[in-house]
Amino acid sequence: MAELSRDQSLSLLRWLIEAGADEAIIEQPINRFLPAKPVEVRREPAAASRNAPPVQTQSKKVAAAQAVSLSTAPGAARALAQSCTTLAELKTALSNFEGCELKRFATNTVFADGNPQGRIMLIGEAPGHDEDKQGLPFVGRAGKLLDRMLAEINLDRSKVYITNVLNWRPPQNREPTPEEAAICLPFLHRHIELADPLLLILLGAVSVRHVLGINEGITRVRGRWDLFQSAALKRSIPVMPTLHPAYLLRQPGAKRLAWRDLVAVAEKMKQLGLA
Repeated sequence: MAELSRDQSLSLLRWLIEAGADEAIIEQPINRFLPAKPVEVRREPAAASRNAPPVQTQSKKVAAAQAVSLSTAPGAARALAQSCTTLAELKTALSNFEGCELKRFATNTVFADGNPQGRIMLIGEAPGHDEDKQGLPFVGRAGKLLDRMLAEINLDRSKVYITNVLNWRPPQNREPTPEEAAICLPFLHRHIELADPLLLILLGAVSVRHVLGINEGITRVRGRWDLFQSAALKRSIPVMPTLHPAYLLRQPGAKRLAWRDLVAVAEKMKQLGLA
């Protein structure tokens, strides 16, 4: 094949971009003119095949979750998340998903805690040390403070549902990279759709950034009602951004601001018939 000129190469690239091919799937190009390598077929013994149980839909999803490479992870995460029709299926899919590097360093997949039937959903940033060990969100010092904050407006974990943007602890509790968040977000969005809350409370700047797409500091956006748009639910959900309990442990003077946010949440709960 004759080598393309620079102008021809640029013209071809423009055509590909206009056609929607705007990202590379792998780093190295594939020479598709080489003969295909023979595929090794592994055959199971006939007796084992006859006695094998039928493949169920859930096992197919587990297999799909495990067979994910990092290069295809964002697309695979979207497809896998959308295929889940219950919270139990989503939890299983996440537990078996191998497309996020964070999982390599985590002890547990931290899915959720509380009661999704309460219709009030809280979303934090990521699991910490205690959460990673126990496999539940907000069980350390920040979690104990969160429980006390909720009690002030007559809420507890039997009435609210709690999760995080990330389901695995980042090393040294660092903020997630854009790539890590992009892989986890399809699961979070599907989590919101399946929980079907009437009210969302976002704890901290990372949660606000990835749920609402707002990059302002949390002290600027907290206490200001916003909306989460859900095409799947065919409605918008009122959202209250507020300060993360871990921030309040470092800055006790900010608790008065968090209290104002809780008062606004309590008023909204009455309007929605949740109180």
